[in-house]
Amino acid sequence: MKCGPPRRLAGLAARLGLRRGTVRTRFTALYVTLFLLSGTALLAIAAVVASGGSRSSQTAPGAGTDQPAAAVPAQGRIDELEQRLAQAHDTQSRQILLGSAIALGVMAVISVGLGWFVAGRVLRPLRVMTAATRRITADSLHERLAIGGPGDEVKDLADTIDDLLGRLESSFDAQRLFVANASHELRTPLTTMRASLDVALAKPGPVPGTTVTLAARMRAELDQMDRLLESLLVLARTQHGEFTDAARLALGQLALTALTGRAEDIAAKGLTVREDRIDDSAWAWGSRTLLRRAVDNVVDNAIAHNDSGGWISAAVRAEGDDAGAVSLVVESSGPVLDQRRVADLAQPFRRLGADRTGTGQGSGLGLSIVAAITQAHHGTLDLRARSDGGLRVTITLPGTDGRATAEAPSTETGVAH
Repeated sequence: MKCGPPRRLAGLAARLGLRRGTVRTRFTALYVTLFLLSGTALLAIAAVVASGGSRSSQTAPGAGTDQPAAAVPAQGRIDELEQRLAQAHDTQSRQILLGSAIALGVMAVISVGLGWFVAGRVLRPLRVMTAATRRITADSLHERLAIGGPGDEVKDLADTIDDLLGRLESSFDAQRLFVANASHELRTPLTTMRASLDVALAKPGPVPGTTVTLAARMRAELDQMDRLLESLLVLARTQHGEFTDAARLALGQLALTALTGRAEDIAAKGLTVREDRIDDSAWAWGSRTLLRRAVDNVVDNAIAHNDSGGWISAAVRAEGDDAGAVSLVVESSGPVLDQRRVADLAQPFRRLGADRTGTGQGSGLGLSIVAAITQAHHGTLDLRARSDGGLRVTITLPGTDGRATAEAPSTETGVAH
């Protein structure tokens, strides 16, 4: 009996899937412990009462020495009957205690299931809050927990989280609006500066060589600033989740278009393009402009940070069935990179190595824009340093099947095959 209930409790806990360390498990253990303690105390009280009644039944008055001789046989009969009655009482008490102990063991096993159920009911609002909070991201801060019910501690916690989400939403919106407005407003002075350079170079008469050199350098810096502002605008738009041109797109065609459009840059660096596999069944649903920008940025990164005479590999494949995930993998040669720092390239204005800081070709926003666009399309971006040098970039997006063809064009205009 002493070993049975613990083993049964352990077996039932395993069947119920109780996990150590969870609040529900601790509540269940607390309920079962309190039940066992109260049941054991009740059995102890019953045992004390039963033993007291047994002793009292054994202390019945006996025959004295001054009793008549004729009453001695009758008194002996009475004593015998009292002994039998006491034995029957003891036997009955032991049976009752044994039955109570068995019932306590059975109820202890049942109390595990009841405790697990009650703890689940008590913690259900917290599970709902946890699931709702996990679904809320930086792109869905407008969502709220909106927990109803009485004004208890759980509702106070939910209301506090809702207030926090409201403040975060306001802060994120203000930050994104500032970036978008600042990037847009800075275009006017840049345009004015470029026009001033054109006017200075267009004046009649010979233009000093130093002026021409300075104008060329200023124009290059202005072009770089234009690219930076354009990148900031795209990043702000992506973080707002503004998709006005959603369509069903062939990821492989986007990759081929990006490589074809940069044929001169690839030839200038003497790079070799390896098209490992372009799967025509790899379709994704999303913004035509943003997804094209993401693929272009990945290809531009592979060209700009490659070694002269190196190579670029592009592969597009569909995972699983037609509606599964699709992925674009772009690998490139180059210097050996530190994997611990490669993940930082998805953050704005992060670069690696001297070539990423001294070329002036990039603004440090290329892969961060890719990460933002991928996240906005519910995909994942994986950056891996290759052991023999270079970088491997993998963009994985949710796929789409043929049901989307009726909603949007299925081909890209102006795409090179």
